[in-house]
Amino acid sequence: MNILLMEDDAVLSDILLDYLRESWSVDYAFNSDEVYKCLESKKYDLFIFDINVTGKNGLELLAELREFCNHTPTIFITAYTDTNYLKKAFTLGAHDYIKKPFELEELNARIENTKRLFNIGTRDEVQLSPSITFIPLTKEILSNGVKISLGTKNSMLLSYFLNNKKRLITTEELAQNIWDFDSLPSDATLRSHIRTLRELIGKDSITTVRGQGYIYE
Repeated sequence: MNILLMEDDAVLSDILLDYLRESWSVDYAFNSDEVYKCLESKKYDLFIFDINVTGKNGLELLAELREFCNHTPTIFITAYTDTNYLKKAFTLGAHDYIKKPFELEELNARIENTKRLFNIGTRDEVQLSPSITFIPLTKEILSNGVKISLGTKNSMLLSYFLNNKKRLITTEELAQNIWDFDSLPSDATLRSHIRTLRELIGKDSITTVRGQGYIYE
């Protein structure tokens, strides 16, 4: 997995690079200008951006990248305790955050979770049945040779189910892992997404455990 780290604290960046490069391929940028230079020659699976950096801050940078249709999963590092910054981060399209000071193992756990959620580094196609194939990269289902768009949320839900087969997943767990901090879905919205997935991959593929959640069979 290719990671781009933006952090202007020299001491912290050295610590993070030494640790992360033991497991991942990591490039480093001191500020937003260097981020853009890195993006000219390489595609990344994950961004890790400090919010408060010199020049254009992490939030402003992510807003620009999303405007350019760059939807790379993003984890923010922040020293802010004000939840307004976190809400803004999620609104702009961040997927996770970690507050300073933090343990290196916690950051690695968040990276692993993002990797699972977005199927980073996994197969390009997942065979769900003899006639149905899931293509995570394009967020599509191939059903009897016909491509059907899943959309972002349905694709993330299906990926989450595939990574947690035969385990009871509560509605709260699904909501917290798939939706943004300030836009958690209603029960009716979640049921609607589950119904759509069943229609596409088989009504018996996802079992409802009344009052608790769902099991992907």
